Amino acid sequence: MSKYLKIKSPAANQARTLASSYGLTNHGLKHLDTVYWNLSTPALYEEIIFRSEGSIVNQGPVSVNTGKHSARAANDKFVVQEDTTIDDIWWGDYNRPISPEKFNTILTRAQSYVQGDDLFVQDCYAGNDPNYRLPVRIITEHAWQSLFARNMLITTTNQDELKHFIPEFTIITLPGFKVDPKIDGTNSSTTIVLNFAERVAIIANSLYGGEIKKSVFTVLNFLLTFRDVLPMHCSANVGKKNDAALFFGLSGTGKTTLSADPNRFLIGDDEHGWSADGIFNFEGGCYAKVIRLSAEHEPEIYACTKKFGSVLENVVFDEVNRKIDLDDDVYTENTRISYPLHYIPNTVPEGMVNSHPKNIIFLTCDASGVMPPIARLSPEQAQYHFISGYTSKVAGTEIGLGIEPKITFSACFGAPFMVRHPSVYAAMLKERMHKHHAQCWLVNTGWVGGRFGVGKRISIHHTRNLLNAALDGKLDKVKFRKDKLFGFEVPLSCPDVPEDILEPSNSWGDSKDYWKKYDSLAARFNQNFKLFANKCSQPVIDAGPKRLK
Repeated sequence: MSKYLKIKSPAANQARTLASSYGLTNHGLKHLDTVYWNLSTPALYEEIIFRSEGSIVNQGPVSVNTGKHSARAANDKFVVQEDTTIDDIWWGDYNRPISPEKFNTILTRAQSYVQGDDLFVQDCYAGNDPNYRLPVRIITEHAWQSLFARNMLITTTNQDELKHFIPEFTIITLPGFKVDPKIDGTNSSTTIVLNFAERVAIIANSLYGGEIKKSVFTVLNFLLTFRDVLPMHCSANVGKKNDAALFFGLSGTGKTTLSADPNRFLIGDDEHGWSADGIFNFEGGCYAKVIRLSAEHEPEIYACTKKFGSVLENVVFDEVNRKIDLDDDVYTENTRISYPLHYIPNTVPEGMVNSHPKNIIFLTCDASGVMPPIARLSPEQAQYHFISGYTSKVAGTEIGLGIEPKITFSACFGAPFMVRHPSVYAAMLKERMHKHHAQCWLVNTGWVGGRFGVGKRISIHHTRNLLNAALDGKLDKVKFRKDKLFGFEVPLSCPDVPEDILEPSNSWGDSKDYWKKYDSLAARFNQNFKLFANKCSQPVIDAGPKRLK
């Protein structure tokens, strides 16, 4: 900025106050203008406004627009294929291989791209457990992305600690830098490429904050497995009796909403590790969808849309009174908010608990409208459904998704972020479930009464009551029926939930249509599981659905 205007920005005099002695020349970033190290939230606000990166809206949040990329570029992620990782990566659509030579070419051009420019650095940590936390350096081109990183990760104000900070992984995000598919072998001018040998990742040509967050998660999903920690795409909370619960699911299926329970304490809303000592949050913040957010149904998250320090992505606001409109999806269905975890009133301050889950929830957004709202799974069924990861991609969470949800199978309920084969994570989950006697539930947060466009999405009120009954042990006292196709157990009754809700066929106008659709879904399960059957035991394979005769 200063090389164009020849004036100092608001934080220029404090730019190096919290700088690390392990400078950016160690990353090959040289001949820069000003590097802003570990700026506080107020200082970043001033830089955001000074650089016209965003606007301050009613009651204090900063609002930004991410332009072309309002969701993850799922088809543009690559992992460097080299000798130390070639046998441990789950190569395929989610982890596309790229050569070290191609990566070095991209990195060299990125290093040239930033010469003469300002950069922002946040030195922080991923992982609240001190025994497993990873020192991470986030280098950004924009001030608001530095604030995003500050919100989402774990920071320190200890000047001596920051001075001696040495990252174990570095993420360089440059929205203005475009790669060349012809030269670099990428799918487009956008790329997210991770190099585990060099411990560095590059995010090019995307301003979407979620790419930073998910890149850190992907890194931990690989590294922590070698330290006997199960990395999980789940939210987590804990009750007053120290009874932890995990909520697995893709974005938009209810992880954030359902784990933000006023009667329980939130550990984190999206990414966790399960070690021998218990559960710990990877992050220091939350990243929630806010489209049509309700103050009535989601008061804790809604309150964060009115707090200084929160970052709103692609949310419409009135330029005169600066009031936001959470119902307007003119930019995207995937409107988002990033905020520090402590903005939620009933959180676990340490971001970790020394207890193990009593209940594990698999959140499936069934767009076909045939799955029961809740089902109890046996250990073998839990492994089957964990590997299957049946759900729907909800509008806006990835580039190319329209309004209609897309039925999908996402292994471990987070396949795009699983760097190792799903069987590795499933084996770790199985071992922990058996050891700690955890009960697993499949909860449908999708449609009832017919598929998308015909039926309606199940009431969050009913879903909360079902979950509360499961977590409080009330479902242990009711009778269950065995599902005809999947074999899991479905409760016949639940406190504060109408009984007809528990039998999804009741809400269909034609019973034959229901069973035809349900059988079709079972066929899709069976077909998908063929991809993983060779690494699974026979009891797990047999836990899959049986077709109608």
